[in-house]
Amino acid sequence: MNTVIIGSGNVAYHLAKAFKERSLPVSLFGRNAGELERISDELDLPFYTELPKADLFLICVSDRAVEEVSLQIPYQDALVAHTSGSLPREALKGSYRKACFYPLQTFSRKQKLNYSEIPIFVDAETPEDANVLKHLASEISGSVMEISFEQRKYLHLTAVFACNFVNHLFARAKEIADAQEIPFRYFLPLIDETVKKIHHANPEDVQTGPAVRNDKTILERHEKLITNTETAKIYDVMNESIRTMYHLE
Repeated sequence: MNTVIIGSGNVAYHLAKAFKERSLPVSLFGRNAGELERISDELDLPFYTELPKADLFLICVSDRAVEEVSLQIPYQDALVAHTSGSLPREALKGSYRKACFYPLQTFSRKQKLNYSEIPIFVDAETPEDANVLKHLASEISGSVMEISFEQRKYLHLTAVFACNFVNHLFARAKEIADAQEIPFRYFLPLIDETVKKIHHANPEDVQTGPAVRNDKTILERHEKLITNTETAKIYDVMNESIRTMYHLE
């Protein structure tokens, strides 16, 4: 299957690299010729600034740009999939076969990834196209699942809690450490061990800390130390959520 990846951002880069590593036919298309050329040189892939014909187009752009980009594809016999976790297939507005090809990962250009470990979720208008995408995804990943848009909405919501919110908590934690001139690297073993636990246990079963122990003395002491209003709100909300989950007074 001949695939064109549309876009030059982090998702486009990593999908192109995943295809290249698996020797899958792929080329690049987009408006940013300079960035496309850079990716092309690094990965040794062809790129186009005028849309070529292909069997599959993967639209790897921001959610707000998907509709505009989708209107540029004139090939009615093509399969076109966006890579958004939060948009339905109907966000694609052209006259072609519509689908979604969603890799569940946070992508940064400089971060090396093991693509075989990244789950890929597919959704298509027909069982035939779903099977095509599942087969393609299985060439890249060991975890492939067909899901509905309704499921994918909750998948994306879960990802926000598990990734975006957690990363923000890291940023807030670093603010506190930086203010006391404590290098944040000293917290990395603690973070790594916390994540390691949930590979083998239910997160609810391995919760630690003063809130789950209902240690009100420590909680009050911490509240007095926090001078940032937003951080104080987060501390209160998180502790209240823990107390609620564990039915603590």
